[in-house]
Amino acid sequence: MRSALSILGLVIVLAIVMFSAKHQMQAIKPPAAASAAGSGASTDGALPRPEAVGKQVEDLMKQGERRASEAE
Repeated sequence: MRSALSILGLVIVLAIVMFSAKHQMQAIKPPAAASAAGSGASTDGALPRPEAVGKQVEDLMKQGERRASEAE
């Protein structure tokens, strides 16, 4: 009896986790209407290119170094 309740509890927890994961994945996925309307030329929901992100991080690091040297 105890093992049956343990297994039932694990099944219930697994169902809750799967339900939560499904909702999180739906929140991350872009809406289908926006992707179908654009023919690929639209970059509204597109991710930035890695080079642009790297340059932005580098610029922010330099800015932080300047502020740190000015604070001394």
